[in-house]
Amino acid sequence: MEAQAQYRIEKDSLGELRVPADALWGVQTQRAIDNFPISGRPLPRAFIRALALVKAAAATVNARFGHVDAERAGAIRVAALAVARGAYDDAFPVDVFQTGSGTSSNMNANEVIATLASRASGLVVHPNDHVNASQSSNDAIPTAIQVGATLLVEEELLPGLDELSEGIERRADEFAGIAKTGRTHLMDAMPLTLGQEFACWASQLRSARERIVDTLKRVRRLPIGGTAIGTGINADPGFTHAVCAELSALAERPFESARNLFEGIAAKDECVELSGQLKTLACALMKIANDLRWMNSGPLAGLGEIELPVLQPGSSIMPGKVNPVIPEAVCMVAAQVIGNDAAITIAGQSGNFQLNVMLPLIARNLLESIALLAKTMPLLGGRCIANLRVRRERIDETLAGNPILVTALNPVIGYEAGAAIAKRAYAEGRPVLDVAREVTPLPEERLRELLDPLALTFGGVRGSVIGGG
Repeated sequence: MEAQAQYRIEKDSLGELRVPADALWGVQTQRAIDNFPISGRPLPRAFIRALALVKAAAATVNARFGHVDAERAGAIRVAALAVARGAYDDAFPVDVFQTGSGTSSNMNANEVIATLASRASGLVVHPNDHVNASQSSNDAIPTAIQVGATLLVEEELLPGLDELSEGIERRADEFAGIAKTGRTHLMDAMPLTLGQEFACWASQLRSARERIVDTLKRVRRLPIGGTAIGTGINADPGFTHAVCAELSALAERPFESARNLFEGIAAKDECVELSGQLKTLACALMKIANDLRWMNSGPLAGLGEIELPVLQPGSSIMPGKVNPVIPEAVCMVAAQVIGNDAAITIAGQSGNFQLNVMLPLIARNLLESIALLAKTMPLLGGRCIANLRVRRERIDETLAGNPILVTALNPVIGYEAGAAIAKRAYAEGRPVLDVAREVTPLPEERLRELLDPLALTFGGVRGSVIGGG
């Protein structure tokens, strides 16, 4: 009797199955739970939210077109919006690694929403006939991926990206007058200002933003209404455009119908493209984080140009040691995003004829990449870049001894003579100015003018690099 109280018996086309008595889901969800005990990780909250918004929009349109009666459709909409708000996240336990179309997750949503709608209305709301009306997993799941990605990018990623970019730009302005040794191949090169170095990072991030925003134009084109393979079987001819309009209103973001519904179901190229843009952003963040790590290195045996904020002890055995913990975390996030992109690339190739069969993997990796980047960038800006300290004395010391400054004399004395001065200055550990004063006929005033590091940071085209190496 006790065992019976813990379970209820439900049926589907395959027969009977025990379902936990208090579960909001039904038999098809339970089959998926039993079949895929793989990672223990369900699909992300951002995906569940988006799928629920799709169900709410579909219910409204189905009522308008007379495919679901108004009372049932209204109950479905209310239940779906409650799911979208996160009220029933624990009712979505299906593993990421499941049937490739995401049918298990679609039925999980259909069953949960049907249960909630039935309880609230007192009517029988069927997961397939009512909640899934005019839809298929094959169009609802990719639509949810695209809606979820769009919302997460616009609500979290872009604000985080802007916050970091603006924070770096503020420090770039602050450091505009500080000349330092540039480096190519990790070797001393011509000087630049610390402001120019920071402005380069900000420009990378601004470019990444432009690429992501441009990609979103294609991510917004939804395949909903294509149903099973793109023909729109069992859906009203006006369903696609009406649902996109309703989703736009619910999400307060513009969405439109895919130009070709077959493409939107058979291929997820827009998701692969977005993942590629996220990977590019990850590469930029890794470059910035590693530059910060190098500049902070030391404090005695490294470059020691800056001091990052001390956030926690850096060693369990070496007292007093501190580490660049935020840049290290940023690099790990970047590595994860790059790995996610590799998996999404393989998943994007996995469309066989009329259906991609790795949709849950695309959903999980794409949304995780967006969320990781969105959370990481404000940490890099707020806990690291905003409060770093410049070690001006160290920067000035290394700059004064940089033999590569002799490059500025090339137009006057020639490359070969310049190379000889650089080699001697390096060998004797002396400033270039001292050696040049001894071996060239140029007066000291002219040499100081030519070798002024701050003047050299604008040697030709402001903010540009001429030549290579």
